[in-house]
Amino acid sequence: MAAMCQLGSGVVVFIIISCYVWTLSETKRFTYNYVTCGSALKLLNTRNGVRLHSHDVKYGSGSGQQSVTAVESSDDHNSYWQVRASMGHQCPRGEPVECNQVIRLTHLNTGRNLHSHHFTSPLSHNLEVSAFGEQGEGDDGDHWMVICPDQYWERDQKIRLKHVVTDSYLHVSGDSYGRPIYGQREVSGYSAQNDWNTWKAVEGVYMTPGESDSFVRDEL
Repeated sequence: MAAMCQLGSGVVVFIIISCYVWTLSETKRFTYNYVTCGSALKLLNTRNGVRLHSHDVKYGSGSGQQSVTAVESSDDHNSYWQVRASMGHQCPRGEPVECNQVIRLTHLNTGRNLHSHHFTSPLSHNLEVSAFGEQGEGDDGDHWMVICPDQYWERDQKIRLKHVVTDSYLHVSGDSYGRPIYGQREVSGYSAQNDWNTWKAVEGVYMTPGESDSFVRDEL
């Protein structure tokens, strides 16, 4: 069986499935609890209860790049991000992401990478966070370090994402947008660690290692 995800601009990613499609209850019993390379997931901001989100709506100020926000809905398909290696490095599918590893997060529906830079965010005046690049390829502003307490990024633990270029943390301030994305929260880069920049992996397709390709599914 094969699962297919559209990344945008005609780019298609095939995930070959050679195991059972796990239900949510089966997943809870599955012992492999790591976030892995190649997985497509949603990220929940644990302080605000909102999920990292993007869409083909550009900022009206700052960089003018594709906006990144956070939404309350748990079933919005614009909230899926694929875990990928940093530029020039390998991240074999199903390999656990290590704490302090640098990764890219590619928005599945548009093929652009989670990105930051020194533009000012429109509401909180922190650093702007955008989605950048084409077909999954951008620049070093797409690099994020996974800050977690153990050896690997575990799905049930709080983590932070630190932007490598600006040394800021992926953050939800609580500020909300008006039209055309009414009610969505601003996502920005913030200079210090606090409760507003902790995240947890939630729904998604989690690749697992093995001799044959396999995955764990949580309501994708």
